[in-house]
Amino acid sequence: MEVDAFRRLFPLRFHEHDLLESIHPDVRKLRKARDTTLALALANIGCTTMLAAIKMEVMTPTTESPDEGCIVIDFHMPLICSPIVRPGRPAEAALVISKQLSDTILSSGMINFKELSFVSGKAAWMAYLDIYSLDADGALFDVALLAVVAAFSHFYLPLNFCVAMQIPVVSLNDDGRVVVVSEEDGGKLKCELVNKGKRKLKLSSVPFSLTYILHKNYILAYLTTVEESIMETLVTVVLDSSFQLVSLYKPGGLVLAYASAI
Repeated sequence: MEVDAFRRLFPLRFHEHDLLESIHPDVRKLRKARDTTLALALANIGCTTMLAAIKMEVMTPTTESPDEGCIVIDFHMPLICSPIVRPGRPAEAALVISKQLSDTILSSGMINFKELSFVSGKAAWMAYLDIYSLDADGALFDVALLAVVAAFSHFYLPLNFCVAMQIPVVSLNDDGRVVVVSEEDGGKLKCELVNKGKRKLKLSSVPFSLTYILHKNYILAYLTTVEESIMETLVTVVLDSSFQLVSLYKPGGLVLAYASAI
């Protein structure tokens, strides 16, 4: 049987042969990471590429959290990014990753939402975070999280992650509406500034993740779409910048009943 036909008919057996040779399908050694780059809000691991963007809008805080702003996350997978995306409805992976990103930002404490408030009970910032998958070839959540951190940081992260995004200066006009103040208009306003000077939204903690496959006696990382599609047990581990566990996500697959795998 031809090699390509065997790969299509028996994909798991085909890739198990690669495992015996200690290589990935793209001929990488099992412990060799895929090339990773991060610039501004563009993140890339292997052939998977994500672009993140943030826009700000004034909101009225909820009665439950009068001193906090909020973040709304939307993960987009256009048709061009992957063959698994079909026209007519959002990809299932997009909904799952949006929820994962939201949970990770909250549980990691990356952002202090109180810093998004500028008039208690009246006005706060709502940050709309959009992540676009330009090319999807495995490790979607890992790359999306990198893009999110880059977007909130605005430039390539150094090791100490001491970076921040700027929040503009605002004031309230006579009608009680929020006005964004430019540097030129700062000295001309009659109304008192709500936030004195440009503040910086510091990242309290920076989460990062790695997705693994557990298959028989193998623990495989730096995965492609092909590997993820034919092996059942995926585990995503999220740590913060202090290497504390933020979350462990396992969508189905085999039960982790043995301590060595955990």
